[in-house]
Amino acid sequence: MTDTQNKEHTRVNKILLGPLERPALAWLAKKMPAWVTPDLLTMTGFAATLLIAASYILAHRSAAFLWLASFGIVLNWFGDSLDGTLARYRKIERPRYGFFIDHAMDGLGEVIVMMGIGLSPYVDFRVAMIALVGYMLMANLVYILTYVKGEFRISYIGLGPTEVRLILIITNILIFFLGNPSIATRWGVFSIYNVVLVGLAVLLYSIYIVVTYTNAISIAKEEAKEKG
Repeated sequence: MTDTQNKEHTRVNKILLGPLERPALAWLAKKMPAWVTPDLLTMTGFAATLLIAASYILAHRSAAFLWLASFGIVLNWFGDSLDGTLARYRKIERPRYGFFIDHAMDGLGEVIVMMGIGLSPYVDFRVAMIALVGYMLMANLVYILTYVKGEFRISYIGLGPTEVRLILIITNILIFFLGNPSIATRWGVFSIYNVVLVGLAVLLYSIYIVVTYTNAISIAKEEAKEKG
């Protein structure tokens, strides 16, 4: 789920942070020197995922590495969100190539980040993988709907990748200062970070089920009308 789109598709990005993000990206695109290319930004965003994962793993040594992980998240946003904006600003879009390479790198980057989080001292690896599956399901659904309906939607109920990044950064800050306290529930004892990821996973799975059901009904009705 990134900024690059195929020109044949309608892009829908109604995120909560949109009023802040869109002007910021437009300003950054204007300020980028000529040697900064969309491909360079894409690779920067991917390199940031390696930094994020390594930082979470190194948090076994010191919680201070959470700050480095948060910096990596910001760097990932910079590269991943600005590449498409810069291409459109310079009118050098390559729709098929951009769509392909962006999402191919995104998928691998998401796996790397969540594995890093799962190998940190703050999160149960199983919880991280459950959250990763939810995120990948939503990404897969976005690609399917892009093909079937010609709509490239990267936000649902006001949430998109930018909001997820912000949630991770806020959680990192809380963990650094609070020490990842645990919460006792009827299902066991969960750390704060586990609770955050479980909450995200439940939200992702719920959105996936609702969006899949509603679109299946809608598409079935459309095809029935076409045949009738």
